[in-house]
Amino acid sequence: MNTVLVSGCCGFIGSHLCDFLIKKKWKVIGIDNLLTGNIDNIRDFKNNSNFKFINEDICNKILIKEKLNFILHFASPASPADYLKYPIKTLQIGSKGTESMLNLALEKNSKILVASTSEVYGDPLEHPQKETYFGNVNPIGPRGVYDEAKRYLEALTIAYHKKYNLNTKIVRIFNTYGPKMRKSDGRAIPNFINQALNNQNFTVYGDGSQTRSFTYIDDTLNGVYKLMLSDFTMPINIGNPTEHTINELIKMITSIIDCKSKIEYFDLPENDPKIRRPDISLAKSILKWKPEVKLKQGLVKTINYFR
Repeated sequence: MNTVLVSGCCGFIGSHLCDFLIKKKWKVIGIDNLLTGNIDNIRDFKNNSNFKFINEDICNKILIKEKLNFILHFASPASPADYLKYPIKTLQIGSKGTESMLNLALEKNSKILVASTSEVYGDPLEHPQKETYFGNVNPIGPRGVYDEAKRYLEALTIAYHKKYNLNTKIVRIFNTYGPKMRKSDGRAIPNFINQALNNQNFTVYGDGSQTRSFTYIDDTLNGVYKLMLSDFTMPINIGNPTEHTINELIKMITSIIDCKSKIEYFDLPENDPKIRRPDISLAKSILKWKPEVKLKQGLVKTINYFR
């Protein structure tokens, strides 16, 4: 049985990954310091004989006795609410934490996949965004701590790949949603769902015409797994190329939830992207992957979870 280490195992995507891999007959070691992760996210499999949990900060040296075939580095504050609360720690996880995971991969002679983000493209001047686009990021803006942490993560990963011939993979994840997102996550879908369920007004920053591309968690997991098993070593986009405005998203949510919520508009935060859509040509050709779950279908599942 192959063994995989998942950092950030109590986070939204990390916990789903652990569950997914256990069902694929992997032995999973999960590590998380619970800075933003929730221990309840691993409740369903925490006592599974093929799962082991380690409560530790990956910025420290991590000691693992077991042989590792793979490392999936998904630890990081990901929502604006989190990285604005923990700006320095976000940068440390992207730098020290990533270095710790890469060194562990070298020590264990294991493959490693690191989770990057569409935020490396910043407020893009290219649309849709290809992997070859270098981005439009303000390094000293409020979002810079997260954007630059992930850009450094990519640079460090490629440096280890070139200098040590380490088998590395980089996934650039676009907006992903689904069950296990926190109610107070701060991102659009959990915010709007919980506001609708509680008949609270929708808080929209900007005029709602800005776009996002939303990928249901099952599609993201399949994309990550296909990349994990591939020989591809450069960054690759995993996201949904179907674009929706924030106003369209609210309209879709209110078609599922009967509520009295109205929309309240506020100023758009500094450097908030106006457009976001992945070019997934690489994922289609190399991984034979594309998203399958339609937004409304995924929203129904996510709403049922929050209910």
